[in-house]
Amino acid sequence: MSNQYINNKVVIIMGASSGIGEATARRLAEDGAKVIISARREDRLKKIAASLSAYEVNYQVADVRVFEDVQSVVKLAMTKYGRVDVLYNNAGIMPLNPLSQLRLDEWRAMLDTNIMGVLNGIAAVLPIMEKQGGGQILATDSVAGHVVEQTSAVYAGTKFAVRAIMEGLRQEEKDQGIRSTIISPGLVDTELYTTVDDAETQAYLKQKAKIDGLGLNPETVANAVAFAINQPAGATVNEVLIRPTKQEG
Repeated sequence: MSNQYINNKVVIIMGASSGIGEATARRLAEDGAKVIISARREDRLKKIAASLSAYEVNYQVADVRVFEDVQSVVKLAMTKYGRVDVLYNNAGIMPLNPLSQLRLDEWRAMLDTNIMGVLNGIAAVLPIMEKQGGGQILATDSVAGHVVEQTSAVYAGTKFAVRAIMEGLRQEEKDQGIRSTIISPGLVDTELYTTVDDAETQAYLKQKAKIDGLGLNPETVANAVAFAINQPAGATVNEVLIRPTKQEG
């Protein structure tokens, strides 16, 4: 499939310093998009941008939990290009623990990052996309946004919430030409497992993804993102659910 609907699009990727976000930035830049990458780790962003110097890639440090930070990334895109065609809300964390451990701080951190991070992104670009008469907003959801397992109640709750928010966005903004997409991967070989506080669970996920090789490559998920973006304006891929073939849940 050609990249005709990606070429020259202005794309903002939040949570782009590693994993799925980084892989997506590389894929879309190579497909001709004008990419703005953002995350909290400036050193990682700078390194990624330097490695993509042959393409049009800019970076801006931001914390998705802070609306003004997200707004500053959008302002960068508007200053340089005068539009925002795509926003990809990819930032997320995944502490996994039984509810009985009462990890209130972890719960709040997940709510702030996984839910408010998405809402902050929507709030920052929606007025622009409405004025443009179109655009696309994507969010990284998860298989956990479709299936709940032990220790994942709060994490899954945030991902179910993202599904609901993005479906509401679809219904409210479809007549404005604004497309809504969630990407729901299963186990992926990224750094996300490092946000799991429980040592045993973290070791298990690392074993499965990195040592046993059962996790998806970030590039595979990036391909799914590119597929969703590379559609004509009259068509929307609303959901992509992508698991490793051998994943059970």
